[in-house]
Amino acid sequence: MLHVRILAPSDMTDDVVSVLEADPCVSGLVVVKDAAIRPRGDLLLADAPRESVNEIVAGLRALGVHRRGTIEIQRVDTWLSSEGFDAELRAPGSSADAVVWAEVAQRSYEESELNWTYLCFMTLATVIAAIAIVLDSQILVIGAMVLGPEFGAIAALGVALVRRRFALLGHAVRTLVLGFTAAIAATTVFALIGRALGWVTLANVVGPRPATDFIYSPDKWSFIVALIAGAAGVLSVTSTKAGGLAGVFISVTTVPAAGNIALGLAFGAGHEVWPSVVQLLVNLLGMALAGWLTLALQQFVWSRVSLRRAKAMSRPRRML
Repeated sequence: MLHVRILAPSDMTDDVVSVLEADPCVSGLVVVKDAAIRPRGDLLLADAPRESVNEIVAGLRALGVHRRGTIEIQRVDTWLSSEGFDAELRAPGSSADAVVWAEVAQRSYEESELNWTYLCFMTLATVIAAIAIVLDSQILVIGAMVLGPEFGAIAALGVALVRRRFALLGHAVRTLVLGFTAAIAATTVFALIGRALGWVTLANVVGPRPATDFIYSPDKWSFIVALIAGAAGVLSVTSTKAGGLAGVFISVTTVPAAGNIALGLAFGAGHEVWPSVVQLLVNLLGMALAGWLTLALQQFVWSRVSLRRAKAMSRPRRML
């Protein structure tokens, strides 16, 4: 269940109410006259199943509510309502499968923003990955993978293509390119300092590393894993099942590859750099492609789900 909160000018209230009342999945409709000061107007509250919110938002956008007022969508974790339960039965599909496109788009913009926090996390993750390579430590490699913030921008590429938001596409590409470039540059500087101090030697970089040699050994499985991880990650982002993201982070070697590139640059080991570049690109392209295909499939499926199809009434009813 989602809670929709609307601030609208008074002259739009009747139209907004008409949109909400016309949807049989809306429950708990409330209108508070003259409650809003900026923008001056009315406050409207409504509850709706996650599966039906896209149609409600589309109707409100068609009225121009988002230009003259505000539309907020909030998750309701616990609720007790027979009318709300019946509304969920009337909604199409399953709430766990539903994609709220406004939510996904906003999250994509936020997580692909190039800011100091993003750059710091990317740099710290890449430095840890470089240390993991020097120590040949799989534990540290996993830590670097989890710390890396790049998946939000990768998922944003698929959102931008499916929803035709080309400004978001440029936004995400810029964040990925500049983020990895800055992280590799900073890690290279740290590697040069470690080399000067004698803490890191050429043997650490080019010597046998049985626990971490997969970082610079791209093959068909690298691409296959990237595809699977990208699809799983996008499903976690668009659904209510966020637990899959941790598995995505530790399945692909984007950040470790960036760390190996930095070490190779610091020691002039080109034979370490180029395989790592290929590994990085294979993982990025694989996840981006899988994200786009997954989102396109979700959009295709939901566009063909009947908007008013009742759910099976024989399923066990929840306790109210």
